[in-house]
Amino acid sequence: MRPWSLLSSLAIVSSAFAGPAPSSSASAPAATPTVTYASDDPNYPLWTEASVGVNPQPIRGQLGGTILGPQNIPIEMQNSDALAPPTTDNGDVANFKWSFALSHTRLQTGGWARQQNIKQMPVATDISGVNMRLESGAIREMHWHTDGEWAYVLSGDLRVSCVTPEGQVYLNDVTAGDLWFFPPGYPHSIQAKNSTDGAEFLLIFDNGDFSEDSTFLLTDWLAHVPKEVLAKNFQFDISAFDHIPSRELYIFPSAPPPEDPNAEMTVPNDTPLAYTFPMSKVNATPAPGGSYKVVDSRTFPAATTICAAEVTVEVGGMRELHWHPTEPEWTFFITGSARISVYAASSNAQTFDFQAGDMAYIPPSYGHYIENTGNTTLKFLEIFRSGLFQDISLNQWLALTPPDLVKAHLGFDDATIARLSKVKQEVVGPQPVA
Repeated sequence: MRPWSLLSSLAIVSSAFAGPAPSSSASAPAATPTVTYASDDPNYPLWTEASVGVNPQPIRGQLGGTILGPQNIPIEMQNSDALAPPTTDNGDVANFKWSFALSHTRLQTGGWARQQNIKQMPVATDISGVNMRLESGAIREMHWHTDGEWAYVLSGDLRVSCVTPEGQVYLNDVTAGDLWFFPPGYPHSIQAKNSTDGAEFLLIFDNGDFSEDSTFLLTDWLAHVPKEVLAKNFQFDISAFDHIPSRELYIFPSAPPPEDPNAEMTVPNDTPLAYTFPMSKVNATPAPGGSYKVVDSRTFPAATTICAAEVTVEVGGMRELHWHPTEPEWTFFITGSARISVYAASSNAQTFDFQAGDMAYIPPSYGHYIENTGNTTLKFLEIFRSGLFQDISLNQWLALTPPDLVKAHLGFDDATIARLSKVKQEVVGPQPVA
């Protein structure tokens, strides 16, 4: 067959595939001869952990089949998009989900701690997290790390303090929704104040290999220094060290601190930067489907390596399709239920479901969304290993791109192009009813 005949045949096939000719120049271009339209198959979550009378099976439409072997029903109820994934999932994406419910918990007199690092979620190379609980008055003993420590208070009230290499002092109180940040090597303390239930908080470290069991602890160090050396260092009589602990305390009970932080200050705060931030007092920015707060080094200058957004998504809403150019995202779910699909390039995409206490790790530039799949408000933290928060909205990118380019890629008509938003939506509401 002559080359022109082959091309003509392809054109005829393409024309037949594409359907009727466009009615005007403003209509979307016809499909190409080599790429079909994306499927219209529905890909809603088939069930949630709250569904009643469901027998979870790996079946979606005509695909899949029943499980004949054993099943772990509670886990399968929480993970419908893993058991019966949307047909848009494809290829292989590294596991990006973990739950503190699966982490080993370290129990202490006065509280507990559990963690996630690359041992639990190997993809999370740049950020790790710790969930810690202190009873009223309990102390996370004086310590320091080789990594920066960022914290978000989940519940209760705490007093934190630190000393800088220049001998400057910072001491302050924080409450639910507030933050602190201590740079690497800065010694600090954490104590729950006098409340009925004590306090619980989330700790974030700018290193995926961080281990809460490998911190530098005051009591652990002194237990491994000869008392003769301690006496010489402090110029004390050696008997002053008769009651130092023989091993680390880590978390231990104590009397709550005085209500007024000024009563505890050895000297007034004299650091040039504040190491706490009252995020709880920041007004959230409303969005079409929820709200968000962003705190980074522009508003919390001490936090040079970690920043965050606190996001709420109303029922039926979604954190819009977006990505973060160079920053990995560590997402922690506080309330509600959600699903995330990530696009990892090369046709690789995967979807996971999340509940309160779960976390996700999304590598830099991976496209994703976070959808509220429950019947209550979804609240979560987006945490980044960066001093500055950045994201790129898919909607805004398309809206700010020459329309003919968008038409050529996606087949949009002029009416659809006109509805793209030149302003980031951040959180979108439910899909409008046609």
